Amino acid sequence: MEQIYTAIFFFVAFKLPNLFRRIFAEGAFTQVFIPAYAHSEHKSVFSANIFVLFLSIIVVITLLVNILPSLATQAIAVGFDEKTIAMAEPYVAINFWYLPLIFAVTFLSTMLQYKRHFATTAFSTALLNISLIAALYLSEDKSQNEIVYYLSYGVVIGGILQLISHLIAIHQLGLLKSFCGGFKYLKLKSYKIKNETKKFQKQFFPAIWGNSTPQVSAFLDTFLASFLVSGSISYLYYANRIFQLPLAIFAIATSIALFPSIARYIKNNDEAKALAYLKKAFWFLAFLLTASTIGGYMLSYEIIWLLFERGSFGANDTLESAAVLQMYMIGLLPLGLQKLFLLWLYANEQQMRAAKIATFSLLFYIVFALMLISPMGASGLALAGTIGGFVGFALTIKAFGVKNFFDIVVSKNALYLAAGSVLLTIVLLLFKDFIAVYI
Repeated sequence: MEQIYTAIFFFVAFKLPNLFRRIFAEGAFTQVFIPAYAHSEHKSVFSANIFVLFLSIIVVITLLVNILPSLATQAIAVGFDEKTIAMAEPYVAINFWYLPLIFAVTFLSTMLQYKRHFATTAFSTALLNISLIAALYLSEDKSQNEIVYYLSYGVVIGGILQLISHLIAIHQLGLLKSFCGGFKYLKLKSYKIKNETKKFQKQFFPAIWGNSTPQVSAFLDTFLASFLVSGSISYLYYANRIFQLPLAIFAIATSIALFPSIARYIKNNDEAKALAYLKKAFWFLAFLLTASTIGGYMLSYEIIWLLFERGSFGANDTLESAAVLQMYMIGLLPLGLQKLFLLWLYANEQQMRAAKIATFSLLFYIVFALMLISPMGASGLALAGTIGGFVGFALTIKAFGVKNFFDIVVSKNALYLAAGSVLLTIVLLLFKDFIAVYI
């Protein structure tokens, strides 16, 4: 029991800074900063000003959490009693120092992305895990409370290691001198970037909301599933983890790699090259996501069975989770492609329009979730999310331009995609019959 509480304390302590990182730093900040940085006439001063502004806000929030850790802990773990909250407070305070560190990492990684350098950011994520593993190793013979302290400091040390790795990369690419020069002339030239800073701030808050809607949707999923039969929350969680894998590996990774180039071409009024890059990425994603959709839908039972059916996770749990996974997989293609076309809006600094699209998508999810939860259970919630994804994709294509979209889609690649989909379906049908003997 003590080990369970140890794990809970650590996950609770790490939850809030991690949530802030996902909404505030990585998503919204990158989407607004790269196009603003590309359009800026005083890049060094502009970047230094934005860094100081946001880091100051985050440090103030972090100090407030350390001064009043009980309020932050209560916000994360509503169901905890006073004694449990008091035990978790110090861990929350320590873990929150990860947020200013990871913001600095995100800021530097955004500058690296602008220079089309992605390796350091991809590698640095492992440094946090290495730090946590080292913390567990060093605390092997310690008490459970001490282990959580070690893990909490391991998070902070991991953030420091990530920051150091990005500073090294910035230096090697020759950006460090320019970045530091921005601080040197910040007071002297701050008036020159006044309008750019105001525009950035105006775009940032809609971007925060646009990036928050998936978190709101996930919260509503959990909330609504709590009214269903026991295990529904787990079915949604396990199925969504599998669904997120191809979405992250293919769609999100492609969008991150493509965004700086699209922003540069839009800034230079070279729309033709931007569309050419978008077209290549579209067909790359269309083939991969279609294959993932067909495979994930047809082999949903086999995937869940292979990964999870053991211990208390029984055959019925596999059936329920597989049904949820199928509903998620239907929406993989539109959700993945939407992330690609949203780049066009971000690069054109239309964050408000993107936020409105996210809002409409969320509203459709809520309506259909309430309609489908009774007849379909957890599968209905997953299908509602998929319907919201289709709505978001349709609205994004409208904003991008229907003509531009059909110029990309009308291609011989469409025939190859259709033929490949049929062939893959036949192969998977034969494969299902073969492995059914062993399940």
